[in-house]
Amino acid sequence: MLEIKNIRGGYFKKEVLHSVSLGAHAGQVTAILGPNGCGKSTLLKSICGILPVISGQVLLNGENLLALSQNQIAQKIAYLSQSKQIPDITVKRLILHGRFPYLSYPRRYRQEDFLAVKKVMEQMKIMELAEIPLNQLSGGQQQKAYIAMALAQDTSIILLDEPTTYLDISHQLQILQQVRELANSGKYIIMVIHDLAYALETADQIVLMQEGLVVMQGTPEKIYETGILDKIFDIKMARVHIDKQWHYFCAKK
Repeated sequence: MLEIKNIRGGYFKKEVLHSVSLGAHAGQVTAILGPNGCGKSTLLKSICGILPVISGQVLLNGENLLALSQNQIAQKIAYLSQSKQIPDITVKRLILHGRFPYLSYPRRYRQEDFLAVKKVMEQMKIMELAEIPLNQLSGGQQQKAYIAMALAQDTSIILLDEPTTYLDISHQLQILQQVRELANSGKYIIMVIHDLAYALETADQIVLMQEGLVVMQGTPEKIYETGILDKIFDIKMARVHIDKQWHYFCAKK
């Protein structure tokens, strides 16, 4: 089990997270929801050690990951930010970057690194994109390449910050389906997402944040039934049961 315990942190001595605690399980998608500025992205960066915490622990099966070196953390946690630079390199070269935590000095790729890249490109169904420059791809293809890079990192935990941002509806659904498949393969998936309906339909657990605090965690059904989303986001949510699954909708009050 992954346990985030009493994390306090922020930027430039300004505390954004106020003793945040939550739990996540392997094989599940945990979606973090909350208004802009509530600390969602700050929490992801704190979990993987990009931002130093004031206090708190990130425990994976009892081991405090924040006590490890950055390289050791990178062998356990992959993180994809919301905003990404699009370098002038091929898809294959980008995905190879996911192997950096396993390279010793001098950093030379090994046969096992190339095999790992081939495996994840096949998994993500992007083999035909291997030699194409990243800046020549569509937004959806670029996002698949970045997710493949995270997979090549071969971690048990993947943190995704707004993985569907700037994508059209078709690519959003494709990415969320792949996120679901990653969880089904046994990984811990924690993602920040703004689309409430997609979050409720994709995730196994919802973590709801407000003003640097976790105000509720539970299944999508539990979160919906409390009515707390309506209050926090000042909206009206509804749902309909189709093909043995709940589908959620948001409307202005």
